[in-house]
Amino acid sequence: MANYTVSIVKYEHPVKSVAKAVQLSRGLEKLAVGSRIFIKPNIVFWTSVTNFPKWGVITTSRVVHDIVFLLKEHGFKNITIGEGTVTRDPKDTKTLDHAFESLGYNLLKKRYGVKCLNIMQRPFEKLNLGHGVELRFNKDIINSDFVVNLPVMKTHNQTIVSLGIKNLKGTVDIGSRKKCHSNDPEKDLNFMVAKLADKMPPMLTLIDGIYTNERGPGFDGKMHRTNLLVGSSDVLSADLVGANLLGHNPATIPYLARAAGNHGRPADMSDICIKGQKIEQNVKHHEYDFKYSEYEKDCFLPVPLAKQGIRGISYPKYDFSMCTYCSFFNGIILSAIRYAWKGEPWDDVEILTGKIMKPTPGKKNTILLGKCMYKLNKNSPNIENLIPVKECPPDPTSIVKALHQAGIDVDPGLFENADYLPGFFMSRYKDKPEFDESFYTI
Repeated sequence: MANYTVSIVKYEHPVKSVAKAVQLSRGLEKLAVGSRIFIKPNIVFWTSVTNFPKWGVITTSRVVHDIVFLLKEHGFKNITIGEGTVTRDPKDTKTLDHAFESLGYNLLKKRYGVKCLNIMQRPFEKLNLGHGVELRFNKDIINSDFVVNLPVMKTHNQTIVSLGIKNLKGTVDIGSRKKCHSNDPEKDLNFMVAKLADKMPPMLTLIDGIYTNERGPGFDGKMHRTNLLVGSSDVLSADLVGANLLGHNPATIPYLARAAGNHGRPADMSDICIKGQKIEQNVKHHEYDFKYSEYEKDCFLPVPLAKQGIRGISYPKYDFSMCTYCSFFNGIILSAIRYAWKGEPWDDVEILTGKIMKPTPGKKNTILLGKCMYKLNKNSPNIENLIPVKECPPDPTSIVKALHQAGIDVDPGLFENADYLPGFFMSRYKDKPEFDESFYTI
């Protein structure tokens, strides 16, 4: 029996397409006049030093505007837009301010009277999610009357997909985000993510699939113009359908299967009624994984690096326990290694990340990347030459120093100018008419 409704709508017109997705999903029917409404977009990353097209990474300003317009048209006045973007410097407050300005949110403030909040500058409240899990959520969203959740439709290199439930991870504080990347094999990332929506107020989820991201969640993925909107008053239902549209059976996605089980629901969408477009006519498979290769015993590298012939270094694949801070540097380090390769094998180097990995016996040089990895393995008898990067978040200067100490002569400029990297990746879409920057302006 279909107890939940999900709409699938082709994006074709400003305002009208969003209005249709909301109307078909009946997403605002239970919203009372005078409600305090909290809008949660997805601004997973931002840099103010380069013109950064955001296709498939960040919620389009088009969708944010259209939701605000509809809410105002229905007579709602108390509207807040809030986000908690993680920056390399935890004390950085200017980057998100720049994002709000560049994405046009400040124009929404002037035009419609909405408020814009940097969650990291606001108070948090500890919530018990059951099974011994306590996370600290932003008070503004928890104490609102209604949430409008605006995730991007993307795959994710750790959780397979990142949709409505995963977008709520941006409402918890830094300590809670790190806790989500636990080294506990039972209470791992999927276990934590499955619970993120459990204490939320009533919610409309509208998944922004105008642009989708393959091998996301960041700017190093492959972007597609997909032109889909998925809406529901039930976030789990929206995510089950969104995962299917990305070409993944939701029952095989651990956090979605777990979330469904937590609420006594099937993960096969058998209790969902689809309105609008048909799923089977809109499925487009998006890969989520970056493949790694064991090119010789106990030596691991991403496939492109192994094919390049790089030898003398092992960089085991990231696991669930690597949190956002170390993830930010993962791609930069791998790029730096590629550029530093001159054809001569390095001196048996191993680089370990996250909170679980253990040193391989017999390696000559072991880099422990990040505070968690250093604390776990600093006294390991299997390390011949320990090269630590002790900070959290890792300091770029320390990373360069560690790689140099291991004999890998990376270019420090790649780390000093890391904020320019998104522009480099996004330049692949320049002059392609379907990748339209106007979707990120008001």
